[in-house]
Amino acid sequence: MSSLSAPEVPRRDLSGRQADRVDALVDATLAELRAHGYEGLTVRNAARRAGVAPATAYTYFGSKDHLVAEVFWRRLQTLDGAGSRARSPLGRVQAVLRGIAELVAAEPELAAASTTAVLAQDPDVERLRTRIGAAFNGLLATALGPGGDPAVLRALNLALGGALLQAGMGYFSYADLAHRMAEVADLLLREAA
Repeated sequence: MSSLSAPEVPRRDLSGRQADRVDALVDATLAELRAHGYEGLTVRNAARRAGVAPATAYTYFGSKDHLVAEVFWRRLQTLDGAGSRARSPLGRVQAVLRGIAELVAAEPELAAASTTAVLAQDPDVERLRTRIGAAFNGLLATALGPGGDPAVLRALNLALGGALLQAGMGYFSYADLAHRMAEVADLLLREAA
């Protein structure tokens, strides 16, 4: 795939009650991850905690990986692109990367579970993985600004994906992610600052 732009993924329209169930399952998944980690998470346990029948939970989420990817996607959507207030591309990129790093550092159980979940070979997870990648790409492209070098954007995406994977594997902490990505941004954008 040459571009990280996200195709529109059709999502079934949920009624108010259905949306409430999905929200409850998402909240329960995060609580289960905090209590039992990725290994202890099951769709059934999340359903029990959410007060939803397991069959109903499976109607919306086919696997625990799908549940975790949805939770991560929702968290990622809370980022506001605060980097847009900085004057230089370097400052904007570093602010965006700091926002992503703070998001994962604030919920290490979710971040660690996401490392495994978003790599699952599940069509629902694949759609979310595409959206997650497109969101990262969009945040970084906006931070670089018009006329940003596409090679720099690709390098930032590769570095971010690799850094998230390495943190998920325990090579360094999620708290160290912001500093490491700031170094990468500095190396790539030093001339533009």
